[in-house]
Amino acid sequence: MKYYLTTPLYYVNGAPHLGHAYSTCVADAIKRFRRMQGYEAVLTTGTDEHGQNVERAAKRAGRSAAEFADRVAAEFRRQWEAAGIQYDRFIRTSDPRHHQTVQWLFERCRERGHIYQGAYTGQYCFNCELYVNEAKPGDPCPDCQRPTETVTEENYFFRLSAFQERLLELYERHPAFIQPEARRNEVLSFVRGGLKDLSITRTTIQWGIPVPVEGRHVFYVWFDALIGYLTAVRQDNYWPADMHLIGKEIVRFHAVFWPAFLMAADLPLPKRIVAHGWILFEQDKMSKSRGNVKLPEPIQKVVGIDGLRYFLMREIVFGQDGSFSYDALVGRYNADLANGLGNLASRTLNMIAKYCGGVIPGPAAGLDAGVGRLAREVIFNTIDCYENLEFSRALEAVWSLGAAVDKYIVEHKPWSLAEREDLESRTQLDGVLATAAETLRVSCVLLYPVMPWASEKIWRQLGQTDPLGEQRVDKLEWNPPSELPGRPLGQIEAVFPRLDKAEAIHRMQELEQQARREQAELLGKPEEATAAGPGEGKITIEDFAKVELRVGQVKSAERVKGADKLLHLMVDIGEPQPRSIVAGIAQAYTPEQLLERKVIIVANLQPRKLRGVESNGMVVAASIENGQPVLAGFLEEAPVGSRLK
Repeated sequence: MKYYLTTPLYYVNGAPHLGHAYSTCVADAIKRFRRMQGYEAVLTTGTDEHGQNVERAAKRAGRSAAEFADRVAAEFRRQWEAAGIQYDRFIRTSDPRHHQTVQWLFERCRERGHIYQGAYTGQYCFNCELYVNEAKPGDPCPDCQRPTETVTEENYFFRLSAFQERLLELYERHPAFIQPEARRNEVLSFVRGGLKDLSITRTTIQWGIPVPVEGRHVFYVWFDALIGYLTAVRQDNYWPADMHLIGKEIVRFHAVFWPAFLMAADLPLPKRIVAHGWILFEQDKMSKSRGNVKLPEPIQKVVGIDGLRYFLMREIVFGQDGSFSYDALVGRYNADLANGLGNLASRTLNMIAKYCGGVIPGPAAGLDAGVGRLAREVIFNTIDCYENLEFSRALEAVWSLGAAVDKYIVEHKPWSLAEREDLESRTQLDGVLATAAETLRVSCVLLYPVMPWASEKIWRQLGQTDPLGEQRVDKLEWNPPSELPGRPLGQIEAVFPRLDKAEAIHRMQELEQQARREQAELLGKPEEATAAGPGEGKITIEDFAKVELRVGQVKSAERVKGADKLLHLMVDIGEPQPRSIVAGIAQAYTPEQLLERKVIIVANLQPRKLRGVESNGMVVAASIENGQPVLAGFLEEAPVGSRLK
């Protein structure tokens, strides 16, 4: 059985960010799950490299469009390989093989009367590379809100209007063609509103695939890029795609334009278009144009690849928008991974090593029936959730099994059973530890699509030698004969070490600054580096005005329990109640030194918790060569609550 799925082809006017990583990690999890069901699953990803945006970005970087695209495409490859993504095809739209496929499909459509020559005068959004048919001069683009520009050029047009009824019939006959339901309704509304013919060539740009006609036409980027899914597998008989996984902002192109192009060429249609939501940061869409993107690599270096994958698929309900913050990431890592799965694996394996000589016991009285019933239910529910792309519910189900066996261990106290020398206690001890080990085995198989490296590590520690990724998840059973009993454990090591939240967040922020500098160099945009050199990275007065600096007076100060660097301050800034602020200055100042001292605080930061204490602001300090902070202050009297200007 073959199964073909794709990520979007990512546009090379910017480097990879967390939104790209989310799409790609989800696709990778789907592919792993299908492989475990016995499918010959193939995953295509790649880069969309043509168009005016890339020409402009290359010019800013002082490079040719081809050289610029080469550098950014290589960065996408590098990051996906560093993240362990099991892609099978990486298609670039600048690949000559792709040029041939696009020209071939164009000719098929033209031969069947679906393409004609014409001219267009109207508004065009260069950011979205999209004609805005209803716009007037000066109107903004409805998608990105940037000003449109008036253009006139000779084009070749695709008769999109001729496919309105066929598309509506497709959506009616195959309700699952577009998912989730909200995106399906959005597309239905758009198509029912009437389709206009689509310009599919350009004469005003050079960086694109030549059209096999007279004149200097190149293909419009969306006609070009969509065909990349077909190019990747055209010679391998994998078409049509079983699933196109995309972001919701490009659903119209995939669910309207793409099937119409294929209908016109008499080619099979993809089976499903599945759109996920946006990742929000501080309640705003994370995007390159807003400049608020988070980068995956710094996060992976602190919480691990599986830590990031788990957070994205557990925290974000697939198909909906989801929020990201470093605080929430580390909080869930510690609660679910370090204290949950990691702790269960560690305590189970170490007790087997201590009480059973490092060999998984064969329970004379059998495994626990209650845990077994729950395990069978969890196996069924998890596989069903994966089938329906309900990753958050799938992970929740597996964690319910872990929580149940944790409770089971506490209730049966294997450490107490081990102290007794009677046969009954020994039999009970073997049963408890064998049940816990079997729970880990089942959990490894169920978690592998989302967390392959952590699952593999626990799998090996259980003494398993066969490849975990080749386990048939649809044939998974609780307690199959002779699976674990008698197996010597592998080397025991921590899977998810607990993180100090403040230190982990600080480290991710440091690594992000470094990664931004590297990306800025890659893109030829030194002004976008976070840590810019003299004269670079300047902000406007409007940017500065967004930061609310106020005079505050410290009314109380105490050390934060368990944190060497943190002090909890209550600071009067002229409000009815003092502000609670956590500051990393405990190694430079004692609490007594700060009482009644006037400081400068940033008063309009988003609140966050550090070591369980809310911090609603930030104390301003200088960092000198040895890293010690020096608080900013005043020579003259400054009233509490005054705003700095």
